[in-house]
Amino acid sequence: MTRRDPETNPAAFLGDELRRARLAAGFTSQDALAAKLGFDRTVVAKAETGQRPPTADVLAAWCQACRLDDQLFARLAMLARRGDGPVPTWFEDWLEAEGEAQSLRLWSPVLIPGLLQTADYARALFLAEQTDTSDEAIAALVDARLERQAILDRADAPDVVAVLDEAVLHRLIGSSPVMHDALVHVVELSRRPGLVVQVIPASHGASAGLGRWSGERQWPLTGCERTRCPATPHGTSY
Repeated sequence: MTRRDPETNPAAFLGDELRRARLAAGFTSQDALAAKLGFDRTVVAKAETGQRPPTADVLAAWCQACRLDDQLFARLAMLARRGDGPVPTWFEDWLEAEGEAQSLRLWSPVLIPGLLQTADYARALFLAEQTDTSDEAIAALVDARLERQAILDRADAPDVVAVLDEAVLHRLIGSSPVMHDALVHVVELSRRPGLVVQVIPASHGASAGLGRWSGERQWPLTGCERTRCPATPHGTSY
């Protein structure tokens, strides 16, 4: 991915400062710092290029390893995340592929996939996981989520197969009415031509999908040109 301009992009500015700090602290490679932090090298690489601002735990470990002002860098990270808007930059490539896809296969063992969510279900999720829970911020996130679903209403809508673990149906998100409406919505969507929803029963036990799960939200397996969706950072869903 092309490196973003630190002069105009808050995430790239943060990444540049983190890279400078890494080198100043004697970590001459991303691998060296990653080993010190206990995270994969790609976490360091994406933070330094501005592709994905570091999560709170990564940033805290980075500040400790490089002896940085953790409060200052926490503020820089907050600005970087806000600068992304309701849809983070790292997710834009997937959205483009999703919008052009002829078929989508979704696997979700935790939550109803974003493409199948109601506004109230999405709002409850965002309220639980975002640091900025103002009405404006949450509304922007919900609107962005619903805009994604417009592809299902196209005349040439993609064929969709969504496989859910049974736990998704029982996990209370928001309230009982919110959950009821969300499940009814999934059922109604499943009646559309070209949209299939399947459920793996809890009695099935372990499955291959659970072994590949990133611990986050949803995992679209294939799309346009077999594009794979990036795993979302902990506590974030788009």
